[in-house]
Parts: sequence; C-alpha cells; structure tokens
Amino acid sequence: MTVGVTSVQQARQALGLRLRELRRHSGLTGRELAGQLGWPASKISKLENGHQTPTDGDLRAWANATGAERVVAELVASLHTLESQHAEWRRQLRGGLRSHQVELARLDEKTKLFRALESTFIPGLLQTAEYARARFAQSIRVLKVPNDVDEAVRVRLQRQEILYQSDKRFHFLLTEAVLRYRLCPVEVMLAQLDRLVALSAMRNVRLGIIPFETPYSVAPAHGFWLLDEDLVIVETFSAELHLAQPPEIALYSAIFDRLAAIASYGRDARAVITRVIEDLSGTAARDGDPR
Repeated sequence: MTVGVTSVQQARQALGLRLRELRRHSGLTGRELAGQLGWPASKISKLENGHQTPTDGDLRAWANATGAERVVAELVASLHTLESQHAEWRRQLRGGLRSHQVELARLDEKTKLFRALESTFIPGLLQTAEYARARFAQSIRVLKVPNDVDEAVRVRLQRQEILYQSDKRFHFLLTEAVLRYRLCPVEVMLAQLDRLVALSAMRNVRLGIIPFETPYSVAPAHGFWLLDEDLVIVETFSAELHLAQPPEIALYSAIFDRLAAIASYGRDARAVITRVIEDLSGTAARDGDPR
C-alpha cells in the first residue's frame, strides 16, 4: 500500500506546487491571496503543501485571482486524475453500497484477466451471499453509509456470472489466514469454504492458497487487484486507490508473481481448505452447532 498511497500524495503535492507557482508568479503573498478569495490563510497553506484537496471551484477561483485563467482546464484535469486515483469510501458510497457494485461491474465487463491477492477477505467474486452480507454490514457500521445491503448483495452475485464467461480468466491468491479469520458466523464461513472448494475446480479459475507454514520472500502486506495490465486497485479503510502508472503496475505484477509461485493449487489447495473446514467444524460442534 505504501507505493499506492505515495503516488496519490505525490499527485496532490504536485498540484499544490503548481498552485504555489501561480501565486508567486502573480506577486501575491499567501495572506494577500487568501484575502482576495475570502479564505483563511491556513487554506492557502494546506492547498499548496498538498494537505488538502481542492475543489473545481477552488481551482477556478485561484486561477482567476492569480491571472492564470488560461490554465483552469489543466488544473481541473489534474484534480480529476487525483480523484480517480483516490476515491474516499464515504464519498463513493454516499449513494449506497449498490452503486459501487454497479461501477465494479462495468470494470468487470472490460477486463479479461483478473489477478487478486487477498490476505484478509474472501474476494468479492467468490463470496457467498451471506458472507457478502457480513462484509457489507461492516462497511455500514464503520463508514455510516446508507443501508442497502440486500441490493448490494444482489448486484455482487450478478457480478459473479462473469466467472462462467469463457473469454475471462481469474487467478486468486489467498493466505490461509483468509480462511480462518472469524469475520462472520461459523456456519456462514463453513458454507463459504465449501464454495471455494467447488470454485477451485473451474477451468478458467486458478485458486492458490498460501499455507501458514510457507516461507515468504515478499510479505502479503495488503490485498490488491490487477485488472489486465491497466489498473491496480487497493482498498484501505478510508479509500479505494486506483493506480495506473506503468511502474506501479509492473511492481504489483512482480509481487503477485512471486506470491503465486509459493501458493498451493488444485488438490493441495483443497487439502488446506478441507483442513480449515474440519477445524472450524470442530469449533462449531464445541459451541453447540450440530454441524
């Protein structure tokens, strides 16, 4: 995640430096510009140092006040590029969870090769309805967004139909921790693990599991998705990062390949999942669940 966050911050700082150049070229001090715009002086400082993201209106006002109306389009384009890289969850989900699933479905349709590493969650394209419901419920609790879980689950399950399209290929890497984290009721997780076993046999789905005992040369610090050779998506608690610079894509591709090389596949992967099912079933029995 460090590379992605750094890329977004660098883009914000670059925009801030451009604004500072325009102010200095106009001969205005920060306080003078703030006075003209009716802003607190602290806002000028935050924008120039990349500590605050401007709005379209902020950029137009800045350009007009510094006599740089000619570069408004350039500034707005830079801002929109930054926004596409860093989509804050609260803003992205303010219309509900379903709308984001619809946006992802549009990306799904354009993508031919999906590569995903997950170190915490079952990937959305592999989730059962009830596991998905538990994941969406967390988003609602943490982000305080509108509750449209039923619609979001429905669209997520519709998205999974692409698993059966012969022109698409999927390569999923999961750490064993993903299989063991108690992020939902036991019975929900057991059904989810059963589904992973079934999906592992699909012809266009390659499911790799990295067991606990596997030595790592690269730590699975966070999950990410590679869509073809065009885009990397990284999810944090606060935002979804879209990384499209060639060096970033090359880095994440190399990390994915190194982790894919140490994963277990086929019968060996299913053996790991089955072992977890047996352990979890034992836990359920001790807790009074007849399964």
